[in-house]
Amino acid sequence: MFQAHAIAVSHGLEELEGLRSPTAWPSSFLLQQNPITMGLKLIGLGEKVEVHVRELPFAVHLGLARGSSVVILEQTGKNTGYKDRDVCGYCPETRCCIEGGPQKLESVINMRVVSKHFRQAGMDVVYSRDAGRYLCDFAYYCSLYHSQGRAALIHVPTSGILASADRLVPLLQALIQKILEQLEEHSKPIDPPFVSMS
Repeated sequence: MFQAHAIAVSHGLEELEGLRSPTAWPSSFLLQQNPITMGLKLIGLGEKVEVHVRELPFAVHLGLARGSSVVILEQTGKNTGYKDRDVCGYCPETRCCIEGGPQKLESVINMRVVSKHFRQAGMDVVYSRDAGRYLCDFAYYCSLYHSQGRAALIHVPTSGILASADRLVPLLQALIQKILEQLEEHSKPIDPPFVSMS
């Protein structure tokens, strides 16, 4: 089974749509196992920042879908086409995530099946193959690349009834449980076919 290392960086209390989280909103990045991961944990990132290094068999990324009123399940991460700068003014010079990497990578999770399950139950969940060529897509592609597809990206809405924690959190719980069920099915070894010797 694939084991990736993630660094989750948490700091202080942050606000999102007026909600406070005592654990902050951590950002996490999948990294290949190497001395840098452990070195960063060792030296830390300052007094008010905790660094956690964990082995992960699967990663779920949550991103904000500005202006959206639905939850969007992303199937594909794209390697190239990045041109917008992030809030710190950074954009990769090569305009890609991983030089020499495939143009697109897909999650081992069939997001179309997951979204269909929730749509049939009347939930505002849609399937997408374009995560937008910005920070979410960049992180998702890197995660898919380093985990051989064992990641998911869920874009959450910033408007509408699903933008409230009371409605969004239970839906995210159900979505992630469904994703993990599918992952479990995907991870089961395939039994050899039964052969009769009569």
